[in-house]
Amino acid sequence: MAHAFRRLAGLVLAACAMGASLHARAEGTEAQRTRFRQAYATAAQQGGDAWRAQAAGLESYSIYPYIEAAALTHDLRTLDSARVQDYIRRYPGMIPAADLRRDFLGELARRKDWPSFTAMYQPGLGDSLACYNLQAKLSRGEPLVFETDMADLWRKASLPNSCDPVIAAAHDQGLLTNDRLWSRIDIAADAGKGGTVASLAQWLSPDDMAAGQHLGQALNDPATAVRDAANWPDTPRHRQAVTLALQRLARKQSTAADTAWAQLGPRFALTEQQRGAIQNAIALFHATDFDETALERLAALPPGAQTDATREWRVRVALARQDWTAALSALDALGTTQKEDGEWRYFRAVVLAHLGRQADATTQLRSVSQEATYFGFLAADKLNTGYAICPSSMATDEAREAALLREPGLDRAFELYAVGLQKIARREWTAALNGRDTETQRLAADLAFRKGWYDRAVFTLSSGDALRLYEQRFPLARQDGVVEQATQAGIEAPWAYAIIRAESAWMSDARSGADARGLMQLLPGTAANVAKKNGLGWSGGESLYEPTTNIILGTRYLSEMAQRFNGAPWLACAAYNAGPYKVDQWVDARGTLDPELFVVSIPYKETREYVARVMAFAVIYDWRLNGNALPISTRMTRIGSPYTLPAPGAVRKPVTCPAPAVAKPAPPSTPAVLEPAPAAASSAPAAQEPKDASQP
Repeated sequence: MAHAFRRLAGLVLAACAMGASLHARAEGTEAQRTRFRQAYATAAQQGGDAWRAQAAGLESYSIYPYIEAAALTHDLRTLDSARVQDYIRRYPGMIPAADLRRDFLGELARRKDWPSFTAMYQPGLGDSLACYNLQAKLSRGEPLVFETDMADLWRKASLPNSCDPVIAAAHDQGLLTNDRLWSRIDIAADAGKGGTVASLAQWLSPDDMAAGQHLGQALNDPATAVRDAANWPDTPRHRQAVTLALQRLARKQSTAADTAWAQLGPRFALTEQQRGAIQNAIALFHATDFDETALERLAALPPGAQTDATREWRVRVALARQDWTAALSALDALGTTQKEDGEWRYFRAVVLAHLGRQADATTQLRSVSQEATYFGFLAADKLNTGYAICPSSMATDEAREAALLREPGLDRAFELYAVGLQKIARREWTAALNGRDTETQRLAADLAFRKGWYDRAVFTLSSGDALRLYEQRFPLARQDGVVEQATQAGIEAPWAYAIIRAESAWMSDARSGADARGLMQLLPGTAANVAKKNGLGWSGGESLYEPTTNIILGTRYLSEMAQRFNGAPWLACAAYNAGPYKVDQWVDARGTLDPELFVVSIPYKETREYVARVMAFAVIYDWRLNGNALPISTRMTRIGSPYTLPAPGAVRKPVTCPAPAVAKPAPPSTPAVLEPAPAAASSAPAAQEPKDASQP
């Protein structure tokens, strides 16, 4: 609650700007919202009862319980159980009541008030409180029972600190047998949790302790482990440790892993599976380094050592080398599901064209070009055809909409959003719609869109026919000044929109693990530097949650990245995601490649997909803003060539909705000649979210 308060001032303005609804609320509701904000701020900042006078008359307001919960949370250290229990009794099943229970249980555990803790505890509140509950049991002198008390926790690769006394007690009671220790060590090792392995290894039997410690060392310090492994005995557990150490070492030092493998491979009687895992890791990370031997290593991997990752990287390395024959062989070696991916269908066409098989290439491109994706747009450019974007709209159902707005959970969600408490609003939204039918969820998403709560529409309308709801999935939000700020920064508005859509999906309070904030996900330090360079005001990291501030600074930073790379939007995208210095390294290594080959050879999966996602989104936003779209290829200039912003009246490609021709690939053992099937009745697919896209 306190964290939510810190953002409230900025988010109030954001909610007012982004919350314009087509269905205006009565003035009384706006009055309630204003009074709620005041009372909530007082409750969160001061606690006590000072908020009550400000909240007088709001008792029937749907989110009123959040005010009292904020005050109780502020006063957590001084509360007694009776006040908490009274609140929970008055608001059963509500999110703030559940949160208060969890928070107060943590406070009772801090106080070591175990009788009160036990009286209030309920199962299912998470591992931390479950372990505090076991601490309460131990405080009563009751012994632990492994099967009922520990078995579920024991299957976790890592546990919170509150479990440490419980695990120690289980050890002291003789419950942690060698078999049980090894079972959890194996779980932790598979998850790469070297700390858990090391902490458990100390309790193994004297005969097993060294093997457990070496397993932890393999995970925590693989370079030292492979050096020391020359003196390890050839036991099953040490083979496991050697395998892990070599795999981990290959990730960062593929050449060192090569040398160590040559020394250790003959020394240990590794299983075929272990040898394959080591060979896989070494070959894969030689590939991501674009080592001269990478292609040969990947092609020579035994069938059992190959994975989807090594098969894909075999294609990427061959494409980066522009070895078209090797690339075709690598494409043929992909798994069946991989071959259906638009990326590899597109590059099969590219390879076939380079090999002189133009008719086959054209057939393949026709198939890919009917998809509203990065690769579909690239294919359409090669064919010089329009983009296949097929928008649809939702039918209105005023009766159902009114019924949804009357539902207590959704009403709370919309009201919390309106007052600027977006994080809590999303939780109410999820709880209200969990398990509901698709039509209800889509209707709610459309309501959210019309109220300016764009991220709910983006995340809800993410599959099936809903992908064609471009208005909701790619909102314009002109009131936040994207067009104006992009113009002032000297970049294209569709590109700025695309960055926002890819970075935060219009979630203005988004915050990453690296502390990137707001719509364009800026780090506070980066934003401060941008503000200083551009003579703009800067009022600290919290201001990045204000959409207008975030867009002003984000567009300037995006412009800075573009200028660094001759204005090229696609390279600036890579720099925005991975950092400019990393992109400099890639350009130094492979800067002569065509843009599409450079992108496919970016070592970071996240960055590859990010560039593709943003460039596709820029096409869609261009169409949303202008009715048609600039060719995607115009934004993907060759490295070193200057990119020029489109002039007013620039010719844009038509956007059409053709019926797709369904192509059927020939068997892999024969030349890939694709025959177009009769046109299907359905329209071309909508712009897909990329696989592994980052979303909350």
